Amino acid sequence: MRVAAIDCGTNAIRLLIADVSGSGSDVRLVDVARRMEIVRLGEGVDRTGLLAPAAIERTRKALLGYAAEIAELGVTRVRMCATSATRDAGNAHEFRDMVRGVLGIDPEVITGEEEATLSFLGAVQGLDVPGPYLVFDLGGGSTEFVTGTTGVEHAISMDIGCVRMTERHLHSDPPTPAEIAAAEADITAAVDTALAAVGSSQARTLVGLAGTVTTVAALALDLPGYDSSRIHHSRIEAADVARVTSELLGMTVAERRALPVMHPGRADVIGAGALIERVIVERSGHATVIASEHDILDGIAFGLAAP
Repeated sequence: MRVAAIDCGTNAIRLLIADVSGSGSDVRLVDVARRMEIVRLGEGVDRTGLLAPAAIERTRKALLGYAAEIAELGVTRVRMCATSATRDAGNAHEFRDMVRGVLGIDPEVITGEEEATLSFLGAVQGLDVPGPYLVFDLGGGSTEFVTGTTGVEHAISMDIGCVRMTERHLHSDPPTPAEIAAAEADITAAVDTALAAVGSSQARTLVGLAGTVTTVAALALDLPGYDSSRIHHSRIEAADVARVTSELLGMTVAERRALPVMHPGRADVIGAGALIERVIVERSGHATVIASEHDILDGIAFGLAAP
């Protein structure tokens, strides 16, 4: 069976088309295509409470391309999940109407807890390290925290993400020490609440998901270009996360954009994202973090394999 999973977050919209084989606990995915577009759907939502018309239009254009590829590749089952920005927006119905017009299906505006569950499912598949795991999925508007071994035991979603923290605190280019301190205080309060809620002290392995985490990993590994095969399941030292965060926060957006591993649409928010990751690593007390390229997209696809 060929399935398509779409994850529409605050910053990016992503597509996974995969062939599914097996059943039950032995389900396997073989990638056919993975796509990502930075559409910044959540631009301004933290301030206005509304999705901007221009952001919805950017998302529509990306979805048109995805819909064409889904049709061309003979997909039989499609699921689209929308996360933080559309949970918060007062005009989310406009977004749903747009998606229905392009894809012919309704997007599922999932809760933070369901987002956490899907992310955990995608992250731990094929992970050959001991649990229990503490998994964090660092998005544009929110970050999900999950603990568990073979399944989710505790999960919570917090409204800290790279877009939200940038818009709320980091206004200068590069951000000032006072702006960084304010962002760090905000992030630390949320992270401490989350770690206590999910019982993070029991976790043996820390796993980070999404574009901020994989980009920080690429920078820590000093890669000449973004290489998913080298990033996936790489183990990054806490000291390297802290070093990369400091370097990114000290750069202008133009300097970040020039980095060979940087997606241009991520350059203006990666400083806040790296700061969130650094605080999570430090406050959780882990010496290393494993970067995973498999996340909520894979979780959505696994779910489509069920009868």
